[in-house]
Amino acid sequence: QVQLVESGGGLVQAGGSLRLSCAASGRTLSTLIMGWFRQAPGKEREFVAAISRTHVYTEYYDSVKGRFTISRDNAKNTVYLQMNSLEPEDTAVYYCAADRDGNYPSREARSYDYWGQGTQVTVSS
Repeated sequence: QVQLVESGGGLVQAGGSLRLSCAASGRTLSTLIMGWFRQAPGKEREFVAAISRTHVYTEYYDSVKGRFTISRDNAKNTVYLQMNSLEPEDTAVYYCAADRDGNYPSREARSYDYWGQGTQVTVSS
């Protein structure tokens, strides 16, 4: 069983930055494809970014390309989401997720086997 714990959320003004962290335990991080998703009030959960096991491949939702960067430190069992130029539309609960069986970073929530509890990101205008 894999446990994922997100941190780093908070309140920031538009144009600001935050870095989210996701600490994994219960399984070596290098065996997992990792992703970030978000869910705003009244909306469905949506894909944000994903990264392959060895950091070779990444995928991003179109609206965050050029602003967000996903990375991982397998030695620290931690995945990061650096978020720059934040916009009010980025306000959501952000979830870390792990895919144990996939071959490529997926944009589909159903591909992921384990989920964190989420961290709130609020961007004020």
